[in-house]
Amino acid sequence: MSTQLRLGLPILFRLNTVILYFAGTGLVVMTAIVAWQVFCRYVLNDSPSWTEPGAVILMSWFIFLGAAVGVRENNHMGFDVLLYALPSAAKKWLRMISDIVIFAFGLGMIWYGSNLVTLTWNTTLPALGISGAWDYVPLVGGGILIVLFSLERIIVRALGAPIDDALDEIVPTEVAVELENIPDIQKDAADAEHFGKKG
Repeated sequence: MSTQLRLGLPILFRLNTVILYFAGTGLVVMTAIVAWQVFCRYVLNDSPSWTEPGAVILMSWFIFLGAAVGVRENNHMGFDVLLYALPSAAKKWLRMISDIVIFAFGLGMIWYGSNLVTLTWNTTLPALGISGAWDYVPLVGGGILIVLFSLERIIVRALGAPIDDALDEIVPTEVAVELENIPDIQKDAADAEHFGKKG
């Protein structure tokens, strides 16, 4: 791994952590805004007009920021059944293809999100008094971060870093759940057998 990339990774790690905290804070603030809206509507009988669009913009931010963190930490949704049947070398290529698709998706978010920002820049959200473009800025911001984090994964993997080794050791969620429940299943089977003999 090159020195330049080694210097870049801690920066992206810190950026990832900051983004995660921002997303979490956005979730908490959005929950507080929605709670205030419900209180105002049902207790004070006077719901503020800014709460709903404000909560939606915050939700957009923490969704797209959280998606970017998921890309960096490889926690994004995926159809990974095929991965468990393939040899290690094939898994690496399949994950590389996945990261390239995510990279392209991030570019699409930036491109189309920027177009929407440009189209709505001169509009105003009446309840908030800000530009309508702010509805789509989270799409662009999330796209930039997704491109950055997926590009990091592509480069690190191409340089031969073992970023997939830890993933190969993880037991699939479905199997882990079944393994976790084996004592319960054995107990249920023993109880059924016991009751069967009694009956």
